[in-house]
Parts: sequence; C-alpha cells; structure tokens
Amino acid sequence: MRSLRFALLATVLAASTAFASPTDPKSGVEYVTLAQPQPVQATGKKVEVIEFFMYHCPHCNALEPQLEQWVKKQGDNIMFKRVHLPSSGPNDPEAHLRLTLEALGKAEEFQPKVFKAWHVDRLRLNTDAAIIDWASKNGLDRNKFLDAWNSFGVTTKLRRLPQITSDYKVDSVPTIVIDGKYQTSPALVYNSVKTQNEPALFGATLQVMDALVAKAAKSK
Repeated sequence: MRSLRFALLATVLAASTAFASPTDPKSGVEYVTLAQPQPVQATGKKVEVIEFFMYHCPHCNALEPQLEQWVKKQGDNIMFKRVHLPSSGPNDPEAHLRLTLEALGKAEEFQPKVFKAWHVDRLRLNTDAAIIDWASKNGLDRNKFLDAWNSFGVTTKLRRLPQITSDYKVDSVPTIVIDGKYQTSPALVYNSVKTQNEPALFGATLQVMDALVAKAAKSK
C-alpha cells in the first residue's frame, strides 16, 4: 500500500499548476472531485470530513498534530471521522484495532497512544497477538477488548472496509474526503506548493481543506 507520493503526482499534474493556490484550490490540481459522490452522515449545515489513514504511516503520524488543531478550529462546522485503510486486506490487524477502539469509545483517546507505540516506541502492532497484548498492557481490560474485537459489529465493519476505500477511490494515505465528493491529500497539494517540508506542506493541505469545507457548506 502506498503512502505519500510526491514525485509521481508532481510529474502527472505539473502542467495544471500555473494558476493553483492552496487558498483557491482547483479540481484536478490540489483536489479531485469524485465521479460518484458518496453518501454523508453529517446533517444540517455540518460538512463531513473523513481522514483515511494508517497507524504505521509516518506521514499520518506527522500530520496528526496539525490536523487535530484544524479539527478544533473548525468546531461545529464539520463532522470529523477517521477510516483506517485496510492495507493488508479485509482482516487487516491495524484497521481491526481502530474499529475495536471505536466500539469501546476509546478511538480518539488512543489515537496518539497507537501512533506513539509505532513511531516512538517502535512496536510493530501489525498482528492480532501483538495488538491484543499491547492493548491489555495499556489500560484496556483484556476481556472487554476481546469481546469488542470479536463482536459481530466490528468484524462486519472490518470486512466492509476494502469496499469503502474503493468507493472513495483512496489508494494512499493520508487522504482527506470532504462532503463525500472532494478528495485531497498532501501528495496532491505538493503539486501546488512544491515543498517536501512536511509542516509547510501539511499547512497548505489544511488551507485546501478550509476552502473545500467552505465550498461544501455553500451548497447546504
């Protein structure tokens, strides 16, 4: 599974960037418009924002602090959620962990803890056994965790993830989908800002997201 892809997308889309700007993004440059928009769960004036990510992705980990601040800044303007890309297929252990934490109501609390385990502590949480052992050592009741892990609801959602990522045309992370129809990512935004400095690139990506949220809100 691919993560951030700078050079390839830069080559493919370079000709389109002459009038591109993160604050005034263009479809086909800093974002793409899905040919088949997906249904959203947000109601009223709220705009749905989905981050497709993977725990082991270093770029997702690096983006996290800026993304958290962006979500707080948006406040009630958006309904934010995350989907873990099932990189190894319908039984992906990391995606299984994310869905189990969601079932336990612990997903956001444990988001930084799982990133730390992967990227600071260098733990390879990529097998069922390693994840279950880690969870039981990090404040989660083993029996309750296993009940959620093996539950019908979690296993059903896990099996559906490959289809969901296919429907949203997501094949790399981090990728953001706004209002079920606008897809952007640092890899796309790179074509406009031409920097591999991650904080700067992520800042530009968040500017694109600001613009797309505003664009989506106008149609509600």
